[in-house]
Formats: sequence, C-alpha cells, structure tokens
Amino acid sequence: MYPLKFKPIYFEKIWGGRGLEKFKKDIPRGSIGESWELSCHKNGLSIIENGIYKGKTLKDVIKIEREKLLGRNIDLENFPILIKFISAEDNLSIQVHPDNEYARAVENENGKSELWYILKAEEDSNIILGNKSCSKEEFKSGIISGDLERYLNVIKVKEGEAYYVNAGLLHAIGNGIVLVEIQQSSDVTYRVYDYNRGREIHINKALDVIKLDLIGERLKESKENFKGYNKINYGHMEYFSVEKYEINNILEEESCEESFYVYICIEGKGVVAYNNNEEWLNCGEVVLIPATLGKYYISGNLTILKIIMNV
Repeated sequence: MYPLKFKPIYFEKIWGGRGLEKFKKDIPRGSIGESWELSCHKNGLSIIENGIYKGKTLKDVIKIEREKLLGRNIDLENFPILIKFISAEDNLSIQVHPDNEYARAVENENGKSELWYILKAEEDSNIILGNKSCSKEEFKSGIISGDLERYLNVIKVKEGEAYYVNAGLLHAIGNGIVLVEIQQSSDVTYRVYDYNRGREIHINKALDVIKLDLIGERLKESKENFKGYNKINYGHMEYFSVEKYEINNILEEESCEESFYVYICIEGKGVVAYNNNEEWLNCGEVVLIPATLGKYYISGNLTILKIIMNV
C-alpha cells in the first residue's frame, strides 16, 4: 500500500460562496459551500487520484486492501470518518446531530460528532455552540415563536481555533467563516431554524436528540517544540484525536498497524516521502497513510492536521 490522495467532491449550498479559493485550486463555478475531501459515505464517494488505484473509489480499495489500509483494529464495512472543507458566506442553519443509537434506529445511519478547525474568520464572525440554560419546553417554544436567539450560546471565533461538536449539541457556523470539519461518517442533520429560507425544519427529531446540558467551548491546546517542527495537541475525543504540526524542515513518522492516519494540509506545501517514493501535499489536500506503510517523512514549510482514530 501507499499514501492515497483523493479528488475533492464539491457541493453548492445556498449559504456557500468562494471562500475555498484561498485554500484550494480549481474550485468550480457557483456558490460552493462544501468540499468533501475524504469520504466513503453514499452521498459522496471519494475517488483516488494517484498510484495504481487511481480512478477507483476508496470503498472499492477497502474491499481489496482492508487490513493493509485500515489496520487490524478497524473492523468496519466503510470508512469511519468524513473530512470536509466548509465555506460559509451566509449563516448555516441552527441544527443538531443525533448520536449513534438514535441515528441507527431512526435513520439507518451513524450518529455525528465533529471537530471544527477555523481556517478563516471575518472580524465579526461567530459560531453558535450550545445553549443557555432552558428546558425542552422553553426551547421548543422559542423555535415556534421565532424567539430562539435568547437561548443560543454565541462564540466569536478566530483563525487557528478548534471546537468539538458532540452529538446532541446545538450548533451553527456563522457567515464569513472557512473551516475544516472532521466528523463521523454521517450525513444526518436536524434543523431547528433556517432563517426563513424555505427548507425543511425537523423540530420533533431535533428535540428527541438535543442535549441541553452539553457545554460548547473551544478546545484547549498544548504545544511542544521539536527540531524541524512544532506539535499542538487538542486532546482526546470519543472517536478520534487531532494534532497540528507546523513543519519548517522535516517530520519523521511511522504508521501504526492498528489503524490508519490522515493528514490535511491547511497551509504551505510539502512532500510525503516513503519507501523511495514521494507524493506532494499541497494546501487544501488530504493524504491517507495506510496502517502498513512503515516509516515516512513529511518535509517542507507547511501546517498539517493529523487525525488518529481512537481504537
């Protein structure tokens, strides 16, 4: 196996725009709101763009190379995470995602917890993350009366910050924000308010899954300095962990036979060298490191996010 790169899948959204142009090349025309970078979800299957598996879907390659690619501890039919870039020129709906138990029973899907890493934010940009103290009856009344704002926890955000959005936590991305979203492989969203844009609102399901006692806040960072790079840890989350590397020379790594790794380049560019071969890693690109790759090196002047599955 070798490091896999993927063709992005672009989606137009009524709240989208052209914000991804700063981070990615060859953005198609239109109001682009999402770019799915790594996915085995039925609504957007990633296609490999390098090596002997070029042109095949990730799902097809998993059938051929399951343990070599995913690792011996990942026993799943499909890839467990989905990685997106999101560009919000307008506000996204105020929404909530179900947990695994509810989503599998009601939607035949996974639940959805996710992490946001802010790539760009206008000076007055904010997110909604969680709610102020209220009962479900008060919250439902706020939805129906259009007076939901009094219960929303609004947070002003800046570039470089990270936030964890647990299943059941009320949330929304505000206008002027571009971010990376790392999430469980799911596409289930229940809207509670959509700024009168005419799309379906899911009041009953949202009230079933919302956890009004959850607290939304910025992830704490811990930074370590090494020769050639800096490493920033964001802590241990339920399904995956995320680390950031600021590389100015070279990072030496080794794959893990239990699971794969994924890297997202969010600034600069570099090279992934392995077994006398190499792959370029440019800003806005994702590379999947198979569990059996062995030693590899990432060099250049670049900033990357590393996703580690908690298995």
